[in-house]
Order: sequence, then structure tokens, then C-alpha cells
Amino acid sequence: MKNTEIKALSIEDLAQKIASEEQTMQKLQFAHAISPIENPMSLRHTRRLIAQLKTELRAKQLAK
Repeated sequence: MKNTEIKALSIEDLAQKIASEEQTMQKLQFAHAISPIENPMSLRHTRRLIAQLKTELRAKQLAK
């Protein structure tokens, strides 16, 4: 997800996207704990996406 796409989301959309990405992250971590996943970089990518979404959400909340 690009920064322009993240900035275009509303506060509610950001909260929903964060929740879904955190579920994805949890599933990836469980799968990786059982047996190594095919692309371990997806863990890093998902973690960073969550951080970007949370940063934008906080910025929008402070701007309000």
C-alpha cells in the first residue's frame, strides 16, 4: 500500500485496515512458528504496513 493510498483513507477505514493487518500478521507468525513460511519478508512488510497505518491514524486524530 502506497503512502498516497494510506493518506486518502478515513479514520474509520484506517482502524479497520489496522485490525485486518494485525490479524494477518498473527496468522503469519503462527504459520512461521510451525514451519518456515515461503516468504519470511512478508512478516516484515506486514509489520511495517501496520506501523505506517498507525502513524497516519494518530496524525489524523491529532489534526482533528
